[in-house]
Amino acid sequence: MIEAFITNLGKYNEGMLVGEYLKLPATIEDVQALLSRIDVDGVMYEEIFITDYEISIDGLRGKFGEYESIDELNYLSSLIEEMDTWDLEMFKAAVEYGEYTHSVGDLINLTQNLNCFELYHDVNDHDDLGRYVMENFEAKEIPDWMDGYFDYSSYGYDFDRAESGGFVKEGYIRDNGDSFIKHYKGRADLLDEHKIFAYPEPTKSIQQTLANYKQMIDEASTSLSHERASTVKLER
Repeated sequence: MIEAFITNLGKYNEGMLVGEYLKLPATIEDVQALLSRIDVDGVMYEEIFITDYEISIDGLRGKFGEYESIDELNYLSSLIEEMDTWDLEMFKAAVEYGEYTHSVGDLINLTQNLNCFELYHDVNDHDDLGRYVMENFEAKEIPDWMDGYFDYSSYGYDFDRAESGGFVKEGYIRDNGDSFIKHYKGRADLLDEHKIFAYPEPTKSIQQTLANYKQMIDEASTSLSHERASTVKLER
């Protein structure tokens, strides 16, 4: 459903575009392997950003920015992947409708509140909407001989204004008034299985470099301590 082009920010600032698409949902091992291939080792190069998205759901691509959390994107992708046909259709319509779509967190919550919407299939304009509402919800049906006298389009227009719904690719969608519950409040709510961002395990050369740095720091600290001790003795 979602692929994010992960880019090495340090290399980019040096004038090189080094990156690769990550297909979500993914695993820690997938992320570590990709970061290794684009030289993000957590030591020399630590920062990433996302320069492109490939998304199969219309309207979803424009909702994401360059510095989205890989873990949150992974969680959202997992929720979408688990949807059945009805949920996926409703989610696509809700995304196009545009409520609760301003952040990845909003979209995560949207996947868990699809019951708050109703979708009228194959309703493409106010005339269709007027006929649909009259046929499915009104107590009295209009006799066939009066069909030509009834202004379905105006009726549908008034219904639309009252409901504040919207026409989408799948039909007409409206908020049915059920409470929208924010189950997801932030990254602290992520389960461990969705926390996939991790730097590659240090290679032997990096481990040796880190060890050398530590030795240099320790030696410098020890030397400084000796100098301070000598200074104190001389002052006495």
